[in-house]
Parts: sequence; structure tokens; C-alpha cells
Amino acid sequence: MSVKVISRVAWGAKPWNGDPKSKGPDTVPLTSRTEWFVHYDGAHHISATGAAVPRAIDRQHQAKGWAGIGYSFVVDQDGTAYEGRGWSRVGAHCPGHNVSGLSVQIAVGGDQEPSEAALATARALYDEACKRTGRKLKMRGHRDGIATQCPGDILYAWVKAGMPATGYEAPAGGTAPADDDRPSVARYRVTIRGLEYGYGAHGTHVTEVGKALVRSGFGKHYKTGPGPDWTDADTECFSDFQVSLGFTGTAPGGDADGVPGETSLRRLLGTIPSKAAPKPPAFPGRGYFKPGADNAYVTQLGKQLVAKGYGRHYKQGPGPRWSEADRQAVEAFQRAQGWTGADADGFPGPETWRRLFA
Repeated sequence: MSVKVISRVAWGAKPWNGDPKSKGPDTVPLTSRTEWFVHYDGAHHISATGAAVPRAIDRQHQAKGWAGIGYSFVVDQDGTAYEGRGWSRVGAHCPGHNVSGLSVQIAVGGDQEPSEAALATARALYDEACKRTGRKLKMRGHRDGIATQCPGDILYAWVKAGMPATGYEAPAGGTAPADDDRPSVARYRVTIRGLEYGYGAHGTHVTEVGKALVRSGFGKHYKTGPGPDWTDADTECFSDFQVSLGFTGTAPGGDADGVPGETSLRRLLGTIPSKAAPKPPAFPGRGYFKPGADNAYVTQLGKQLVAKGYGRHYKQGPGPRWSEADRQAVEAFQRAQGWTGADADGFPGPETWRRLFA
């Protein structure tokens, strides 16, 4: 790994939910991660460094009723990285983005300047995240997810500038895993109309791209196939096709690096395929969600809230019996939609259900 991370055990994290027997927040597959969020501490300058930084955040977040520290990682001004929720757990850092987004909190506040060491470590964590997920994660400031001043103007400008870091050299290709002897081949994925293309993508649409490349005379890199798993051979063949269209830049990140864009994909296939959005389950009715209710729909609702990153109110479960934890989780989701008053009372209606399962 490109940066050392101090484990929760090493920095003295409290048990999840304050309970040594707690299993902690749910886990998320790396395939669900598409974003990288940067946060700061708030309005005041931070003078602490070392383990005191994540410990203070851990106390604050547990006091809010959260399972524990909500960020994936914390970086202090010395440039030391501390494990929060880590790579695999649902975050508690940005409503609506806690499943899709990994996050780092850089321990500065207000107009405090982050150190070069802190920025270099945060950037190294980002590159490691891209390597693990096999894709270029979108760089976000907290304010890109919800209305907030976080991560402050200084860090937000840094994010928008592409998170440059003095004294840190990003891996070859910027975000490409380099697991074999061809690091010059682009190894990231893009999503076009709901379907993934690029290294590691899978599906019948990948096979169709490969077959179209072969039919068009750009299949020389295939030893077998093409098949449903996107490999370096697909990337190299697609790069040749992009060059034939007049695109330039075959290095990772260039216009002819072999990872499709809408223009080249349309030129190859004629039309761009789209992934049909799954149809949400039918709303069963308000009567299934009220005090005393005990049914499978309550469990279904609770599990979807957890999957969407709104499960912090559950101490256990969710289960079939309607509880105040269910109501609070639904309210949090409703407020994340921008609803207030009676529209955010914590009891699901048809529109809450539709958005939750969309």
C-alpha cells in the first residue's frame, strides 16, 4: 500500500456503538464505491496531532448516537493517516453518499492552511482507493453532497484543482492498478448510461463491444474471446479504434487510452446501450409502517435504509417490528431529500418508498 494507516486498535478507538460485542456498521463492496469526499473539522483551527485527533472525533460521533467515527480515514497535520470506517464499512459523513463515497477528514478548521504532509497523505489515500476499486473515483468536497461550508474554501479549492500534493508522486497513470508488467495500459472504469466499460467491467455489453471491434478490424490483441470480462486486450483494441477516429493520447487518461467515451462508443456500435433502471417494489401502504406494526415490509424498508447509508439509528436489526429507530432512519432519509415538516415525519409514503428503492 502507498500510505501507512494507523489501525483503530492502535489509536485506541472505542468499540463500535460503545459495545465490545458490536459488529459495527455494515460492510460495502468496493464495487459500490464511486466517490471520494474530503472534509475538515469545522470553524475553528485544530492544534492537536497524533491519536488525540481521531479519538476526539470518535467521542463526538458516538455522542451523536453514531456507531463510531464516521469518516473512512482521518489525516492529521503531521501527515499521519488513521483508520475510521476504513475501506469496507458504510460511512457516516455525507447523507446519500455513505455507501458510494469513501472519505477523508483532514484535521484543519476555518481558514487554517493544511500542511503539505497532510495533503500528500490524503492524496495517497485517494490513489490507493482508486487502485482498490479499479476506477477513477470522483473527487468531491463535502459541500458537493449536501449544503454545508465543509471542507472550507481552502480545501475545496484543492479538491477542484485535482488534489495536487507537493512531494508525492501519484502511481503511473494516476489511478490505474499496476498488477502486471504493462502499467501503460489504462485500468480504470467509466459508467455510460448505467453500464460500465473499462478494466474489470463485466456483462454481455462488454462482449458486444469486443465483437464489434473484431468486425471493424480492430481485434488483433485478442488471444481468445472477446468475452464478457473487460481485459487489457479490450482496452488495447479499443485504443486502436479510437486512434482510427483521429483521437490522440494513448497513455492512461488520454482521449485514445482505450476506455470508451460516448462519442467513440456510438461510432463503434451505432447507438449507445442503456441499462434499464430496476423497477422499485410496489409500495404496500402506509398501514404497514406505524407503531405496533410487525411485518416483512418493515424489514425490507430497514435493510434498504441501511444499504443507502441511513442505518446509524439501528442498535440492532433492522427487523420486522416497527420501532423508533425505523422512524428516525426514514426521517433522516426524507430530510436528505430536502423535505421538512410533515413531509419529513419519519413515516414512509409512496414518494419516500419510490426514492428509497430507486
